[in-house]
Amino acid sequence: MILEDLGVPVVSMKEAGVTAEIIEDGQSFEENAVIKAKAVMELTGEPVLADDSGLEIDYLDRAPGIYSARYMGEDTSYDVKNTAILRQLDGVPEEKRTARFVCAIACAFPDGAVLTSRGVMEGIIGYEIKGENGFGYDPIFYLPECGCTSAEITPEQKNELSHRGKALRQMRELLAVHLGL
Repeated sequence: MILEDLGVPVVSMKEAGVTAEIIEDGQSFEENAVIKAKAVMELTGEPVLADDSGLEIDYLDRAPGIYSARYMGEDTSYDVKNTAILRQLDGVPEEKRTARFVCAIACAFPDGAVLTSRGVMEGIIGYEIKGENGFGYDPIFYLPECGCTSAEITPEQKNELSHRGKALRQMRELLAVHLGL
């Protein structure tokens, strides 16, 4: 795990017993990550990492963006969402199908300090749903350098290339400095 060598225990909200509903009403991935981190930090009194992530498609004015999970409704399956996106891009040439996965991570501390990091994985929206190794929009997110979708790469490749992996490695460096490690 990327944060293992910091010597700080990492637990999920569930493991910490936190079940609060948090309203994500920020205007950016960073704002939503900070909202979540601060809310849980205030409940626990402990430093908290939280993330917000999504897919930005340039041709669709960066939609679904911060609304990626709620795009077309929270209960809508990703098969339906992915099919709808492919239909919206029907006939759109490859050079206009540029997209990226974005992940922002925030760490909120009880003393009021907040650190943020951002990771991006660039690609294009493919022409069909392909792959079983991912979730969400992975089966339509094509990585030209890999010659496949992000749902077709191995978990190890995903950790190396993904927006989350990049943001978490950057956050690890920020935490090491902040904690004086």
